Amino acid sequence: MAKDEKSAEVSANRPLNRLDMDSSLEKDVYESRLEAIQLKFREIQQAYLHTGDSAVVVFEGWDAGGKGGTIRRMSAVMDPRGFKVWPIAAPTPQDLQHHYLSRFWARLPAKGEICVFDRSWYGRVLVERVEGFAKPAEWGRAYDEINEFERLLTDAGTRVVKLFLFITEDEQMKRFEDRMEDPLKRWKLSYEDFRNRDKWGEYEDAANEMLERTSSRSAPWLVVPANDKRFARIEALGTIADRLSEGVDLSPKPADPKLVEQYERMVEREKKKRKG
Repeated sequence: MAKDEKSAEVSANRPLNRLDMDSSLEKDVYESRLEAIQLKFREIQQAYLHTGDSAVVVFEGWDAGGKGGTIRRMSAVMDPRGFKVWPIAAPTPQDLQHHYLSRFWARLPAKGEICVFDRSWYGRVLVERVEGFAKPAEWGRAYDEINEFERLLTDAGTRVVKLFLFITEDEQMKRFEDRMEDPLKRWKLSYEDFRNRDKWGEYEDAANEMLERTSSRSAPWLVVPANDKRFARIEALGTIADRLSEGVDLSPKPADPKLVEQYERMVEREKKKRKG
């Protein structure tokens, strides 16, 4: 096989290049499946509160790839007492005084909790790598550091679900234009969005290497073709629900007998008040 042919074959087999970017979902199918998945999320949360299970959900992907919209469909049915969303921005000067993983340790879920990271520790091997915020030696060793970090979590019983939402250049441009023209969406745009687009190829290489080197048995990546928002949401949310519920009894727990007794006494008192 010629060198150019071999190179083309390797490129075609990289994670982002294997995606079917034409994947789509009809609106009625989307709405029906979304309703079922959201019900499952409610069941998962009530189960976790009893079992003490915990989970980390990581969202990475292209700017305007649909991370926020997908997260909103999940958080819409979750009780904030056991569910948190952490939007991760650039590290602060204080963060830079510590190991880059330290700010994530502080945001990990307690028992019974589910935490979603809207961007994450993978910034070290994505934006920090491409933009030169981390030295080659720093981001080069980060793959093993991240794998070990996630292994510690899963060994301790925390479920880790990782999703990468990918869109094409043309689709991203359409979404940028839509945001720029809508005053209520314009806040979502930043200088960094446009800067990152200018380095599309570099980000694609970095993302492919990240996916190849940090997808483990206990914390695999789901790479989602996200040109169609409905398809991407259902694919992502369905996978999260499946992984969080695996091996967990989702049936509602019987009411505490003392709670039932107290409730019945309260009902009787209310009846007497009405009669009187």
